[in-house]
Amino acid sequence: MLDHTDKKILEELKNNSRISMKGLGEKIHMTGQATANRVLKLEEDGVIGGYTIHLNHMKTGLLVHSFINIYTKGFDHKPFLSFIENQQAYMVNNFKISGEGCYLLECRFPSNEELDRFLSELNRYANYKLSLVINNQ
Repeated sequence: MLDHTDKKILEELKNNSRISMKGLGEKIHMTGQATANRVLKLEEDGVIGGYTIHLNHMKTGLLVHSFINIYTKGFDHKPFLSFIENQQAYMVNNFKISGEGCYLLECRFPSNEELDRFLSELNRYANYKLSLVINNQ
């Protein structure tokens, strides 16, 4: 169970995972060493599974942000999953879901032309419903 201090640590790390332990300790009113020990315990307990970065996709050239609901054409999903495995350059997330569809893909493409090519190939393995992101509020 997470206590108040653990929750404060996680909130600060979500805002800036590159913060020094000393800087994090100052924000949560602990020494740098005590903070490092708490963070290490959170990592060892699996609460913190890793650290990541937030990309500016406009600068990476992946301007077209999409969500694609996948409706596989049969019970064997392996052909679809093999196709997706070879499309990692576009994949942000691949969720197996219940409800509307079988999978929900979050993808980024450099252009509408690349998206169209991807969808044409995808249609060999599954039907889909496409949603394009207009703005991230």
